[in-house]
Amino acid sequence: MTNIGRLFIIAFLFSAFSAAAERIAVIGTGEVAGALGPEFALQGHEVVYGSRDPSRESVQTLVERTGRNASAATLVDAVVGAKFVVLAVPGGLVESITRSLGDLTGKIIIDPTNHFATSEDGLPEMAVATSNGEIIQAAAPDAFVVKAFNTLNWSTMVDPESAGGPVSIPLVGDNADAKAAVATLVEGMGLEAIDVGPIRYARHIEGMLIVWINARFGPAESFEYHLRKLPSN
Repeated sequence: MTNIGRLFIIAFLFSAFSAAAERIAVIGTGEVAGALGPEFALQGHEVVYGSRDPSRESVQTLVERTGRNASAATLVDAVVGAKFVVLAVPGGLVESITRSLGDLTGKIIIDPTNHFATSEDGLPEMAVATSNGEIIQAAAPDAFVVKAFNTLNWSTMVDPESAGGPVSIPLVGDNADAKAAVATLVEGMGLEAIDVGPIRYARHIEGMLIVWINARFGPAESFEYHLRKLPSN
């Protein structure tokens, strides 16, 4: 499907199901936030960027680029009234930032982060014993954490066709309804959502990016993940 076709379908769905629009707090204003925020807005959702300095010129430029119903607020104010909270932040800061956001009870936290260290041979390795997904869930026990969007580059998020074929987004989390809600966002971007288990599997999903990085920047050919579904019997 071409980008024009995808935009047409999204516009149709928005006009037909605008009552389903949600408030999405995107915490951060970097490359991942700048990729996901406009895509969610394109699906008809209200996007609020959480920033330590909402009036900063670069933040306001991102708001303008996002378009319909987009705004910026402080980190705490951005999550007020939001159904989804996207932690588009540095991987090493997820625990402190999560705890700083106030009451996250009942919210769906989308975790696209990774936290790596560099091993003695210069290759990336996991920097935590568990995973960022599990760390976030422990920091916000009354929220529903869904790991998503951490196994691909931000540029593929906004242009899935650049991969030359389907791109899968593995989802992990303990709440089936939360994963289904995130899957709807994923599929609205022209990507393919795959439910691969509970939040304790986040460590394996985060490890998938190590393989991706080594292939992306090493001598081997680059790839994007495509988990092909088996035909139903």
